[in-house]
Amino acid sequence: MIKEKANIAVFISGRGTNLKALILRSKKKDCNYKIAYVISNKKNAAGLKFAKKNRIATIIISHLFLKTEQKKLAKILITKSIKFICLAGFMKILSPYFLNFFKNKIINIHPSLLPKYKGLNTHLKALEAKEKFSGCTIHFVSKKLDSGKIIAKKKVKIFKKDTLKKLEKRVLKEENKLYPLVLEKLIRS
Repeated sequence: MIKEKANIAVFISGRGTNLKALILRSKKKDCNYKIAYVISNKKNAAGLKFAKKNRIATIIISHLFLKTEQKKLAKILITKSIKFICLAGFMKILSPYFLNFFKNKIINIHPSLLPKYKGLNTHLKALEAKEKFSGCTIHFVSKKLDSGKIIAKKKVKIFKKDTLKKLEKRVLKEENKLYPLVLEKLIRS
């Protein structure tokens, strides 16, 4: 049995499907983490409702997220002994200033097989390039967009009749499975 669960913070901007997967896993007795904070740059992000429903503290950051606010948030997270920050559909690039507070402690899940298709519109890019596979990648966040050290990948076959929605749905299903597993493994190591 897990003695003390590691504190995690999850950053979101939208619906929070990966947040939900992380929360659901955290409720299991054999899970080695608990979510201490959910941080969002959008006050109306749907994922915030799920966090509040599960009695997880939420913090809203401004769109600008200036250095003073970054320092204040970093202090809160450090005081709470946050082991990892998980970006889960967080649509804001974190500054090098903020990243320096949490070296090798911020991870992201990206909906492509990195290093291919960094940034936005990954499913569309994969379909237009007539790729045979797409998928998701979990990586450490670095100063360069979607370029940090890769931790894990999961391939998803692209079918000839795939639409953007169908591919997105299948990749997201794999993201929801992979993220909690990788997070637990990182905490154990």
